[in-house]
Amino acid sequence: MWAAPLAAQARSLPNDWPAQVRTHVAAGELSAALEIVQSRLREAPADLEALGWRARIYAWSHRWAEAEADYRAVLAAAPQDTDILIGLSDVLAWQQRWEEALALLERAGRVEAARVDALLRQGRALRALGRKSESREAFREVLKIDPNNAVARAALAAAAEPEREFIHELRISSDTDVFNFTDNAYAATLSLRSRWTDHWTTYFGGNFQHRFGEDASKFSGAVTRRLGRDALTAGGAVARDFGVIPRGETFLEYGHGFSWSRRGLFRGAELSYRQQWLWFREARVLTSTSAVLFYLPRDWTWSVGVTAARSRFPGTPAEWRPSGVTRLGIPVRRRLTLEAFFAVGTENFAQRDQVGRFSARTWGGAMRWRVSPRHEITAYVARQDRSQGRGQISFGWSYAFRF
Repeated sequence: MWAAPLAAQARSLPNDWPAQVRTHVAAGELSAALEIVQSRLREAPADLEALGWRARIYAWSHRWAEAEADYRAVLAAAPQDTDILIGLSDVLAWQQRWEEALALLERAGRVEAARVDALLRQGRALRALGRKSESREAFREVLKIDPNNAVARAALAAAAEPEREFIHELRISSDTDVFNFTDNAYAATLSLRSRWTDHWTTYFGGNFQHRFGEDASKFSGAVTRRLGRDALTAGGAVARDFGVIPRGETFLEYGHGFSWSRRGLFRGAELSYRQQWLWFREARVLTSTSAVLFYLPRDWTWSVGVTAARSRFPGTPAEWRPSGVTRLGIPVRRRLTLEAFFAVGTENFAQRDQVGRFSARTWGGAMRWRVSPRHEITAYVARQDRSQGRGQISFGWSYAFRF
């Protein structure tokens, strides 16, 4: 039954298979395009065009090891093919192998000096390697060839800012909660985050609250160890609680980052898992949170987090309750990002009124304005509707100074 159709397809491949592949790729049908290329390679294993197409499809499918092998096979036979050199550089760049990617782009530049796409990639690779003056020069070369190139103009505008890397970030913030069932609550936080090396970061903060007629204070600290795309954070806090915040907290968090294709909807992601223990005067809480942050086109971000919280009060059995939150970050200008979020269930277990047997829905928005490389201002507003007719409106702001 299948012999005749397959034979007909095989006979048609030598003439029109590249057009068929382009049609499927344009429609996002990578599996169908790959099947056509595989059929061609079964007939002609040394067909360099088919090998190049298979390398591209593998790369777009995130099968980077197979893509790299095919690209290198083509380069062994055609070392001056700039399309293949650029394609292999993309595969290496997506894996953050910047030195290798840059070497290939320099080879492509020696063959075809006026290729804008190669120069743009070269500028990005140099910037990722910290060679910022060379990166700017690559983007200037793009503008000599294409004066209206928006990508190069944006890169040079961003590079015009001071390039200094700051070690410390001092942040002060203020928060207000307006309740419909009790007096308002206020909080102020002063924190210092320091990135000492590429591997070590520390955090220290003090939080002062007026809540339910009591004045409480908390002092916290954390240390983060980064190794490649992995990060492990451990921290804790002690407090003068007065029954409104935990007496003590400890937590552990692990995160891992991924880089994917620049062509797809999801460009990269960060996965994290956090386990936190909180000790109140009248309750014990354990939270386990799994979250994922997606990097989308045009620097948009989308995150989803799910928390399982185990609360135990004196004289009652322990009880598990789920909650979740999702956030969407939208950069509206180069220095201004807006955010919208929605949550179901209790969100903040570090305050007494967020622990207990109630359900809630929270929605709100936030703004982050990077005034300059040194200065940043953030603000947010949120509304929470709880069961039993209770609710609150929260808002606040923070100011960060880097040095």
